[in-house]
Amino acid sequence: MHDICQNPEVSEKRLGMSVEQASGTIPIFMRDQLPLSLRRICNPRVSSVRSWWQTVMTPKPPGPPDGGWGWVVAAAAFAVNGLSYGLLRSLGLALPDLAEHFDRSAQDTAWVSALALAMQQAASAGWALVFAPALGTLSRYFSRRRVLAVGLALTGNGVSSLLLAPALQFLLDAFGWRGALLLLGAVTLHLTPCGALLRPLSLPGDPEAPPLNPLAALGLGLFKRQAFSVFALGTALIGGGYFVPYVHLAPHALDRGLGGYGAALVVAMAAVGDSGARLVCGWLADQGWVPLPRLLALFGALTGLGLLAVGLVPAVGSEDDWGGPLLAAAGAYGLSAGSYAPLVFGVLPGLVGIGGVVQATGLVMMLMSLGGLLGPPLSGFLRDETGNFTASFLVCGSFILSGSFIYLGLPRALPSCRPTSPPATPPPERGELLPVPQVALPPPGGPHSTLDTTC
Repeated sequence: MHDICQNPEVSEKRLGMSVEQASGTIPIFMRDQLPLSLRRICNPRVSSVRSWWQTVMTPKPPGPPDGGWGWVVAAAAFAVNGLSYGLLRSLGLALPDLAEHFDRSAQDTAWVSALALAMQQAASAGWALVFAPALGTLSRYFSRRRVLAVGLALTGNGVSSLLLAPALQFLLDAFGWRGALLLLGAVTLHLTPCGALLRPLSLPGDPEAPPLNPLAALGLGLFKRQAFSVFALGTALIGGGYFVPYVHLAPHALDRGLGGYGAALVVAMAAVGDSGARLVCGWLADQGWVPLPRLLALFGALTGLGLLAVGLVPAVGSEDDWGGPLLAAAGAYGLSAGSYAPLVFGVLPGLVGIGGVVQATGLVMMLMSLGGLLGPPLSGFLRDETGNFTASFLVCGSFILSGSFIYLGLPRALPSCRPTSPPATPPPERGELLPVPQVALPPPGGPHSTLDTTC
């Protein structure tokens, strides 16, 4: 078929007709006399045999497909995130009822959400069996648009919080905390079909056989990489404060004088900012204008400052007040926290390589679980000691600022003004290159110089 398109003389000898006739210009009644393969060529719906053949025969470059079934995995990860973190963020509305029913302090009831967070992220039973594989598999399906895809999946958190916060308050009023939790458990069963959509994908750089050593299977060898160790330490500190608003933002709003639906509105406002920021930051990170470690440190610091602002908001006059300052602070926190979330998972392939991204995702979640296990109980303890959540949000915001400062030790987290040359692309199993913006500064010799300086 390729010879027919490329060599008219060969085609006329083999077919007894010109290439133009074989391309579809012969009458319809003559096409029935041609062989089946040539009848396909003469199909009038085929605009160009040559372009079609070249398209079919052009080999696709190895690597993530950047689409296709990856969008189905992104949709599954969206639902997984909404039914796990989104539900957990709204669960704080039920903590006052639990404290009243069991006659427990805020510190004791905070262990409910803290243990749920730890079990979810530390590769234990429940949500962890779906969330970690969902995010890890999604990162393997995308390369050029990886952070955008992760951000799209993580918007399930905000969308779910926006819907579940008022719905959970309604269920608490109508059925009590027992009935509300039973209904939420039934909704969470929809995680099962989401896990069935995670189709495995083989990529260059994957190990030929699974590791036999249990320590290697867990990916503990990744800590030998200096960049990953720095990232792990910063992430563990940030985990100590990142999940406090998931548990205590609604009780903090109640302590500030808002009613039940006013507190739900505060949670929904944080969810709206969170969802929008994840998409925008995912698109921004994929443009490569700013290195991902630098964005990670920046938005991590802004998240810490947002928590400080939430803790310093004054109390409102009555339950009928909608708490404008607290709504604004919660929205600012949601924007910064939503921008930080996709970067945590988007930066991993650049640190450990695409072959180790699933193991690295599990390790990151395990490290954040340590903070998630200690942060909410510490926040509850400070609330019991001081009578409000102001000290809780100030201390947890300080944890996040400390972790963001450690992120500055990552490669390309700080700008450098020195001549650089484009580095060679490393093998896929060693880690992909993070996008580095090249800013051409005009030297004293004039604008025709080709010296590139990265700042």
